[in-house]
Amino acid sequence: MVRTRRVRRRGLAPSPVLAARGSGCVADPSYLEGTDRLTTVLLVRHGLTAVTGKILLGWTPGVSLDERGRRQASDLAGRLADIPLAAIVSSPLERCRETAGTIAARRPDGPQAAGGVQPVAVDERFGECRYGDWTGQELAVLAKDPLWAVVQSHPSAVVFPGPEGEALRDTQARGVTAVREWNDRLGPDATWLLCSHGDVIRTIVADALGMHLDMYHRITVDPCSLTVIRYGERRPFVRRINDIGGDVAELLPAPPKPEGEAGAGGAGGAGTDGAVGSAAGDEAAPRPALSPDEVVGGGAGSYPPPAGGGAV
Repeated sequence: MVRTRRVRRRGLAPSPVLAARGSGCVADPSYLEGTDRLTTVLLVRHGLTAVTGKILLGWTPGVSLDERGRRQASDLAGRLADIPLAAIVSSPLERCRETAGTIAARRPDGPQAAGGVQPVAVDERFGECRYGDWTGQELAVLAKDPLWAVVQSHPSAVVFPGPEGEALRDTQARGVTAVREWNDRLGPDATWLLCSHGDVIRTIVADALGMHLDMYHRITVDPCSLTVIRYGERRPFVRRINDIGGDVAELLPAPPKPEGEAGAGGAGGAGTDGAVGSAAGDEAAPRPALSPDEVVGGGAGSYPPPAGGGAV
């Protein structure tokens, strides 16, 4: 029989992974990284608008939240009211500024401006992807464009058409750079909130996960959802994705509609503000409704949950 001896290096604490084994506990990954000074970012997508899921908004000005979106923003503001925020930062577009403003107005703590409301800083780098000539068009029309299929299969190679069109990889680069600059400005141990758009948030999450941009469609970001990333000295930690504060039933597919009430394909209600859904395919074949998990922008989500489920 060969005896083995456990060697413990002098001056080092026992491994938190080993300590967790057999105890039913999971070690905090930030502890494993050797740092406890983390900047926490709360990423919030704007609330619903009247055209979410129908039109590719992009940088279209003058689009405000509808009644559903205002309720979403108010509900989320209540959930976040007791969390001290070092800053609230928003995309310059109205739907984001309105969402961020609702959250700011419900804050008892944090930096105060005249009137007792926490200010909202605007950073253009968190604005929506610039979709160029696609901006303002119906999703059902865009779904027939050959570029639609490329965005689904190889989004890192896509540059949206027209002189104002942007590469999705550039959208990711400006968003990630801006997050890290705000982290440096606010310092470790700070918690701050960013209100932006589905594509911007999904590309930031993909970066934090070390995920190639071509796989970012696997991330879902619903309207007024909450995503939490903690940035440490060595790497980020994604703590929560697409938290909408509902129950599990809202995540299930909608039941089939009664015969004769089948919804139209194309844009439907399951699309997004910035959308590119599944591949166009054969124009003669019937086109299924766009999946909210496939479209650029993150999908329209389901709020409030309709009776029996389904997208709004």
